[in-house]
Amino acid sequence: MIERLLNRLLKHIDGFLMGTIVMTLLLGLFVLYSASGESTGRMTAQLTNISVALVVMWVAANIPPQHLQRVALPLYLLGLVLLLGVAMFGEITNGARRWLDLGVARIQPSELMKIAVPMMLAWYFAKREESLQLADYAIAAIFLAVPAAFILKQPDLGTTLLIVGSGVFVIYLAGFSWKLILALAATFAALAPVLWSLLHDYQRRRIIILFDPHQDPLGAGYHTIQASIAIGSGGLAGKGWLNGTQSQLDFIPERTTDFILAVFGEEFGLLGNLFLLLLFTLIIGRGMFIAAQAQNTFCRLLAGSITLTFFTYAFVNIGMVSGILPVVGVPLPLISYGGTSLVTLMLGFGILMSIQTHKKLVAT
Repeated sequence: MIERLLNRLLKHIDGFLMGTIVMTLLLGLFVLYSASGESTGRMTAQLTNISVALVVMWVAANIPPQHLQRVALPLYLLGLVLLLGVAMFGEITNGARRWLDLGVARIQPSELMKIAVPMMLAWYFAKREESLQLADYAIAAIFLAVPAAFILKQPDLGTTLLIVGSGVFVIYLAGFSWKLILALAATFAALAPVLWSLLHDYQRRRIIILFDPHQDPLGAGYHTIQASIAIGSGGLAGKGWLNGTQSQLDFIPERTTDFILAVFGEEFGLLGNLFLLLLFTLIIGRGMFIAAQAQNTFCRLLAGSITLTFFTYAFVNIGMVSGILPVVGVPLPLISYGGTSLVTLMLGFGILMSIQTHKKLVAT
């Protein structure tokens, strides 16, 4: 009876994907314990976050993709309404208006859009797949630009980049021409001075500091300098768990969230970083396999976007901690402390599992 119950509970869980996710989460708990100064309170809170995220993943995995396709448009519209609510009534914290107090809960609607935007675009292209024209890609770009503009205004550059990335992946996977992509890239490059003028002062500062963090070693460049010292001092095998000097002596800022990779690199070295990259690669590879095996356009586009967005999460965080990208406030997926981004990621993984395990039930 217990075996039957377990089989029923795990029926829509992809074993390979779940295994690599759990290994990465466990690795994250190890490094978080060290990064938090062996804080049991922080560990308890993260275990709660993981528990909630796993439940969300399980629920999503058990929802057939055809149901997800039906709610794509309503979910997108709900997200836009909530973003409008943030713009009008949102709470201001540290100079940013990102949260909306609904009385019973305090939510960050931009996190919802990380899933709602690719779902909406995948739904749109699935509806138009028989007669796709250039105008359809332009309309899809508008669907993407509207929420991105709201979120950039908050301001939240990191989330904006992730949402734009998730939408661009759908547009590309839907068959958008490489030649047009290169032409648009050239256009954006030409408009760089205009885009530069639209950035906030702190965002411009981060980009300038990227090229020479020693211009402001105790200010804007401090994060990058200390992270580079920590990762470099880890060497091949690292200094050992709980033995990192940069992290334990509190030199690394935000060491449990955005810069937790610096703690990991110092304590586990190059070999540890390679193992983490292997786990990320396995997750991404499984996600792309699921996308390739999907039985309809909606599932293929959504699975591909979710997987490539996870890649973007990892790439941007690793890039900013190692000093090749500006600091934009993107956590290291499945490793950094926090609940909101973890729940969003696990929701995406649940959708991937749903696409994989329900594919025999989805009409072709």
